[in-house]
Amino acid sequence: MTNDTMITVQQTARPDGFPTPGDFAFVESPVPAPEPGTALVENLQWSVDPYHREAMDSDLLWTLNSPMEGRTLGRVLDSRDPSLRPGDLVLHRKGWRTHSLVSRGEVRPVPDFGPGVPLAAHLSILGGTGLSAYVGLTRIARLQPGEDLFVSAAAGGVGTAAGRIARLLGAGRLVGSAGSARKVAYLTEEIGFDAAFDYHEGPVTELLAKAAPEGLDAVLDGVGGAHLEASIASLREYGRIAWVGAVAQYHSLSTPPPAPRNLFDLVGKSIRLEGFLVRNHMDAQEELYDLAVPHLRSGALPLDVTEAKGFEHFVDAFLGMLSGENLGKMLVTA
Repeated sequence: MTNDTMITVQQTARPDGFPTPGDFAFVESPVPAPEPGTALVENLQWSVDPYHREAMDSDLLWTLNSPMEGRTLGRVLDSRDPSLRPGDLVLHRKGWRTHSLVSRGEVRPVPDFGPGVPLAAHLSILGGTGLSAYVGLTRIARLQPGEDLFVSAAAGGVGTAAGRIARLLGAGRLVGSAGSARKVAYLTEEIGFDAAFDYHEGPVTELLAKAAPEGLDAVLDGVGGAHLEASIASLREYGRIAWVGAVAQYHSLSTPPPAPRNLFDLVGKSIRLEGFLVRNHMDAQEELYDLAVPHLRSGALPLDVTEAKGFEHFVDAFLGMLSGENLGKMLVTA
């Protein structure tokens, strides 16, 4: 690639089950020049997220043979908008490409929090990933100090952020699930989970009951299926479930897993199950900054990030994230 070439990642086919590299194409074109009211951004870091898999099946979300979208951090190169100056760092959603044309309403400045807060924090613990965890715990599950919490898919981006944030909020017993022994060890040895289990090792309901023998007060679930059923079984009376995703069905939307067999226990135990979209809670961003930034500055809040270096590895990073290869947030960096 030369300085006057832009590369976009485009989806070329609707996947049948798990996506493959053949479902994507890297397409070169000239770097566009900004028009009045826009700016040209050179992208530096990109987020790949589980919800991108679901979007791949929708004509309404992603159109075939056109650039895909996603959370991105970049630097303004050229501008025809006085509010966007060359050199400014901005966050936007026109990702999956090396360069983006943006307008003022499509970006927000990257806050300068000083030493101890690296750029990668803005797409992980301080970005949509961390905000999903924060909103799920504070606004949906309403976690209180001392309460016991279960986090499914806890070694991924939202899961690790939830573990870190739950500790800052004073959670009691913290239990997580993951997909390998390596991830289970990471949760207990690095994040601070009291117990974790590999969900491949047996029925999830039994594994969770063993890890939380006295029950749970709250759950942050991003898996659905058997994990949701296990959560209902282990929750105490008046428990709360914040449902942020359903990765268990993303590769089989035509035949999703059956509903939890114990769904009626929501009534018997007065459990509240609430799904949410983080985009409806952007007013919580400053709350997250207030909580997390001081701990980032002090070094008490490490980043949980797996980095794929080089735009050419974009698809590999996405498929690797879906396969569970990452610990924490998966990022692509230039």
